[in-house]
Amino acid sequence: MHSFEEVRSALQVQQALRIDDPYLICFDMAIDGGKRHQGMYLAELEGEDGRKFLRISTPIGAIAGMDAKRCLRFNWEQRMGYLAVSDLDGTPYLHLCENRPYELLTAKELQRLIDEIGPLGDRIEKVMSAGGDAL
Repeated sequence: MHSFEEVRSALQVQQALRIDDPYLICFDMAIDGGKRHQGMYLAELEGEDGRKFLRISTPIGAIAGMDAKRCLRFNWEQRMGYLAVSDLDGTPYLHLCENRPYELLTAKELQRLIDEIGPLGDRIEKVMSAGGDAL
């Protein structure tokens, strides 16, 4: 995959897109046999050198009241994905993210990333929200 349009084309076949903007797409991933859902966001980023990346992210929960030290420890232990903060409707939310340069991205790798980040984000959300499924 060498462009965001190739990513969009691959996902449109598999998912109903909730957001379909020029450089941002979103869909709801079914988790736990469809009992839960996790919002998955894919966006194109550009590095300082002009290199293009795909960011795959899923919101975990509002950052208010979270222990930053616990989040940083989680980041340290991860082999894939990292935590970041981004606004959703004007509220800062913790997100689980992963960035990949297009030149290293294949359809199989894209699906693997989605299959790992979505369920992991849902597990973190469950822990933080006492079993809730807000995102």
